[in-house]
Amino acid sequence: MPTVEEAIAAFGVTVDPHLDRQADIPILSGLQFQGDVAVVPADRTPSRTPVPADGVAVVRGEAGTNTHLLLATGNVCYTPDGLGTVLGVLTVADGATAYLAHPEHAFSGIGPGTYELRRQREQGDRETRPVAD
Repeated sequence: MPTVEEAIAAFGVTVDPHLDRQADIPILSGLQFQGDVAVVPADRTPSRTPVPADGVAVVRGEAGTNTHLLLATGNVCYTPDGLGTVLGVLTVADGATAYLAHPEHAFSGIGPGTYELRRQREQGDRETRPVAD
């Protein structure tokens, strides 16, 4: 398992200084979340668009900060979808690893498989109450 420090060195992406640089980055193949981005195993047509060396911003925060950046080692492909909460389709080949990087969350490792990257949305309280006279 790579460490946060190794990922910073490999990708040139920094994270908040309070995060432990020696922490291992687990590589998971199941459902996982990084902030408001969900990585959901999916029965979808695999993506065939390679992730470039400088990564792909799957979610940009306000004013371009707090971006969730998709990075890769090996054969990793991503096709943006942009329909509703689905951001796109991610395919990680055997022997490859995808990473989501975020300044506040460090790195999440994604193992071989095909996934939907989804954006979570908060739901407001829809309960209606009668208005008092």
